[in-house]
Amino acid sequence: MPLADAAGQKLFYEIHEAEDPDPELPPLVLVTGMGGRCEGWLPFQVPTLRARRRVLIYDHRGVGLSEEADAPYTTTDLARDLVGLLEALGIERIDAAGYFLGGMTIQEAALASPALFRRLVLIGSWARPDARRSLLLREWASLARAGISAASMTRQRLIWTFSDEALEHTELIDPGVARLDDGKTPLTGERFAKQCDACVSHDTLDRLSRLEHPTLTLCGRRDHLTPPKFGRAIAEAMPNARDVALSYCGHACMIERPERFNEIVSHFLDEPETGS
Repeated sequence: MPLADAAGQKLFYEIHEAEDPDPELPPLVLVTGMGGRCEGWLPFQVPTLRARRRVLIYDHRGVGLSEEADAPYTTTDLARDLVGLLEALGIERIDAAGYFLGGMTIQEAALASPALFRRLVLIGSWARPDARRSLLLREWASLARAGISAASMTRQRLIWTFSDEALEHTELIDPGVARLDDGKTPLTGERFAKQCDACVSHDTLDRLSRLEHPTLTLCGRRDHLTPPKFGRAIAEAMPNARDVALSYCGHACMIERPERFNEIVSHFLDEPETGS
């Protein structure tokens, strides 16, 4: 089981080698969202995105096979984990794509260590939550600490994660509930509550102007958790960013429309550098 010592935090990771490597392309790290494990990238994203480059995935602290985290933490701490992981693996430059909490982690990591990053993809993420989302995640944290079942918490999240159309398809939803209610994914208790707290306290909006990296913000047009206004706010704050709202899907756009999602992300990451 590969564990890396990332600045004192032991993190589980997997490296998926490129099928047809392009030496001009750096590795891609996929940073998972809240309440999920890195294996969530395996069904739809890794097989496509590893076509021309190495893909690195890992579990956040306290999640899956990574070491437990006793103290509260912020997205700044998760950013240190990411930077520490890259240093431990000897990776000097990457492209990075992160979903929700993963996108917040990337923002803080790129602010702390800008030279490590070439291009950024921020999926269903925010730079600062609004009052409604802060209230929602505080409520989720309270429910998690009160001992709500993983199945109930999963359904709570699915209401905000999937579009109305996707929720009609029980053959998609029911296996998802069963997979997340596995005793390993942090959907209840203090582990999940800490992730909620980190999302609520995240605030990079007034610092994003420092990031000159080519950046794509991406969300589902029917995203209720992080609607398009959050991606626009990030893109407007950054000097070299664009935002895309993907039609016919909600917050989990990489699951509802994986082929289109992968196409957009691959096209953005493979664009030639300016002046080349």
